Amino acid sequence: MINALEQYDPQICELIRQEAARQSGSIRLIPSENYVSKAVMLASGSCLTNKYAEGYPGRRYYEGQQVTDLIERTAQERAKKLFKADHANVQPYSGSVANLAAYAALIDPGETIMGMSLSHGGHLTHGWKVSLTSKFYNSVPYPVNPNTGMLDFDKIEELAMKHRPKIIISGATAYPREIDFEIFGQIAKKVDAYMVSDIAHIAGLVVAGIHKSPVPYADVVSTTTHKTLRGPRGGMLLCKEEHAKKVDKAVFPGLQGGPHVHTMTAIAVAMAEADTTEFVAYAKQIVENAKALAEKLLEYGFDLVTGGTDNHLILIDLRSKKIPGKKLAKALDRARIVTNYNTIPGDPAPPMNPNGLRIGTPAITTRGFKQGQAKQIADFIKTVAENIDNESIIEQVGKEVLLLCSQFPVPEHFIIPNKNNK
Repeated sequence: MINALEQYDPQICELIRQEAARQSGSIRLIPSENYVSKAVMLASGSCLTNKYAEGYPGRRYYEGQQVTDLIERTAQERAKKLFKADHANVQPYSGSVANLAAYAALIDPGETIMGMSLSHGGHLTHGWKVSLTSKFYNSVPYPVNPNTGMLDFDKIEELAMKHRPKIIISGATAYPREIDFEIFGQIAKKVDAYMVSDIAHIAGLVVAGIHKSPVPYADVVSTTTHKTLRGPRGGMLLCKEEHAKKVDKAVFPGLQGGPHVHTMTAIAVAMAEADTTEFVAYAKQIVENAKALAEKLLEYGFDLVTGGTDNHLILIDLRSKKIPGKKLAKALDRARIVTNYNTIPGDPAPPMNPNGLRIGTPAITTRGFKQGQAKQIADFIKTVAENIDNESIIEQVGKEVLLLCSQFPVPEHFIIPNKNNK
């Protein structure tokens, strides 16, 4: 494929090579990023890119669906088995589309939804003011406890009783602790609301049994198929059988036309990879690495939101270091450590120059990093933070990072042939 691209478009081919080198030669700590297997990548770039499949298996609007129907059904069945769900829709183009489809399936425009505030760890599509979800629905955000950074279920229930939302959204994009979906379900029942769980970040931990699953408690579960799940860039909805038809109609024809069959094919591959003992070990290591990294950062005097982590994600409060999050993220990037600056709960600074830094361990874990390397990363972060205006030291850290990365090549395959699945 590269040879053909090199012949037709050498400029783009060279840019792809440069990006591959960047991903190989840097420590990628963005919690939503990972490395997919060669199998997932080949499925994503296969001849399925050529095929339109508007509709659902057995109910398409185009002919020539003999194979695509089998692929989509395979992806659905694998997802249902993996998540222990009644129904799976693997067509959403992204997690954002999946979230909007979940709301559209359950309630009418103008009705009230309640999700975690973006500035406290929620996602744009949980009803934040700049998202269309706040334009289509009346949105009531709930905060975390300002003193602990943790979910305050008494406050959430108080807001729910006051505003009587039709949907309560559980899940987050920058929350480092385990979420008790059962309590969310109980609160939703008290106010006769649906519960939608967004597990985009933690889906891989959920299927591995490292994090409690929302499937028994939620009406609809939304997720991306990448991040900790380590599949292609796509979305997925899981739901109880009673909501299946409404969910499918909300995705198509409600929000989308033809699904991306090549992505559904890659999702099927990723679901098979996740249904292995190797994947469970990987998911456990994600959390072990995050805990080791968090403990070392605390030892070095960094303040962490909630004081640590239960999952793949760490949110650093940099106010005690007197370093803006954006400045540290840029300096770390020059040292080949890729992070993202992020707001922290109650952050007085603007979103484009916040006081927080968000990091995570899925990508480094895929490469084979263990706790020792996680602690070494904390050393790198400490050195850059303490020498943030010293480019020679930052450059030296970058060389050390490159050396470390050379010891852990990006793997092409995660599942060993003929290995027994769980």
